[in-house]
Amino acid sequence: MIRIYDTQARAKRDFVPAREGKVGMYVCGPTVYNYIHIGNARTFISFDTVRRYLEWSGYDVTFVQNVTDVDDKIITKANEEGRTAAEVAAEYTEAFIADMRAAGVKDPDIRPKATEEIDEMIKLVETLIEKGHAYEVEGDVYFSVRSFPEYGKLSNRNIDEMEGGHRELRADGKGLEDRKRDPLDFAVWKAAKPGEPSWESPWGQGRPGWHIECSAMSRKYLGMPLDIHGGGADLAFPHHENEIAQSEAACGCTFSNYWMHGGMLQINSEKMSKSLGNFLLLRDVLKECDARVLRMLMMQTHYRSPLDFSKERLDEAGASLGRLCCCIDRMDWLASHPDENAPAFVPETEGFTFEKAVKNVREAFAASMDDDFNTAGALGAIFGFVGEVNAALGTATFGPADVANLESVRDVIIELMGVLGIDVAPAKAEVAYPAEVVDLAREVAGFEGEDAAEAVDALLEARANARAEKNWAVADAVRDGLCGLGFTIEDTPQGAKVSYSC
Repeated sequence: MIRIYDTQARAKRDFVPAREGKVGMYVCGPTVYNYIHIGNARTFISFDTVRRYLEWSGYDVTFVQNVTDVDDKIITKANEEGRTAAEVAAEYTEAFIADMRAAGVKDPDIRPKATEEIDEMIKLVETLIEKGHAYEVEGDVYFSVRSFPEYGKLSNRNIDEMEGGHRELRADGKGLEDRKRDPLDFAVWKAAKPGEPSWESPWGQGRPGWHIECSAMSRKYLGMPLDIHGGGADLAFPHHENEIAQSEAACGCTFSNYWMHGGMLQINSEKMSKSLGNFLLLRDVLKECDARVLRMLMMQTHYRSPLDFSKERLDEAGASLGRLCCCIDRMDWLASHPDENAPAFVPETEGFTFEKAVKNVREAFAASMDDDFNTAGALGAIFGFVGEVNAALGTATFGPADVANLESVRDVIIELMGVLGIDVAPAKAEVAYPAEVVDLAREVAGFEGEDAAEAVDALLEARANARAEKNWAVADAVRDGLCGLGFTIEDTPQGAKVSYSC
């Protein structure tokens, strides 16, 4: 049973979707006025992992993530650059999608844009007015916060204590506070201003407020209640609080059954900010870092906990990833080079069997992920498995009967890391060996062919024969010649293992 920490309940709850076997999941997307930073990326990577695990667990997931492509920040950026808001939004929407794909985040099943869902927003505002939860003032429409008695239930705030200082609830326009019936009320529709994008509505030309967008789009594409609504911890109040108020006031039903919020990201133990000079864009980080390493770093910390980003932690994550890749490479090589004369495998660890080890790692992985998507625990299960396998295998040789077991080790690591969105499968592309290796094989091993891969095999065979005959001059000539061309030779109980880095 999956258990999810629900922000509203302030506790872990058994996950029971509204429709058996199906999950409707909505995660707030970006406001597209700039490139996303790694703090944004952490949220999106976290919920991508939640989605992947739910799918791996057998659920049919419909994942919806919006794009806010009309907003005050977009309009300000457009005015500063002498462009239209639509041009700014289009550029950064495309950049966001490219950055997400580069980070290994799956595309959502549905990606609605706010500007393409205006009619749905207008209908929702009309319903709120009809039910007495919103009112119009000179083209602006405000939600009446006190008309919804449960306001504050998500963020655990008392409505009577908000009035003095929560300016984020108030209208964005300056000098409009006296137009509202209550200082807490917030705009769900804004009257048009000169030069701003606007749409026709029952209240005149205008555009939607930010909070109404997600309520309208999630309701349209997933219905209510949603199973999971997610976002960064900074969205819990006021954005998600306002979404609940609007949505539940309009429909009279629960908006979302589970609320999930990701923790914040720090840079070298400091809050990330432009003023501190530590503001990092995702695309800039990925220019210097393998996306799999970044994701490994993020998986090492529970999604609800603060995450400290640093060069040192990236290096550690890279080393951890390398350890897994080395284990997979070893299993691949052993499975593809069975020793026909190898005795039956006897593990160096008493009681070890491949079947039991693979079964145990699957169960440990699932147990951690079932516990509120504990990726750190899931990684611990995988690394524990790798250590167990390495200890059991020792320096043994393996025959044809062991191939399936070796491949099962490889496959389960690839599968479970894939659930975390980290692809550790070896690259399929053929590596082009240098042509000079053919000349080396002709000179040292009497090779007469033209194929570079066959030349390497001939050299390894010549080296093995020379070592058996204690002809160290020839053996060293092969080794030194291959190393000089960029090859690495590792001697194992099952023969020489060669790798090439161009």
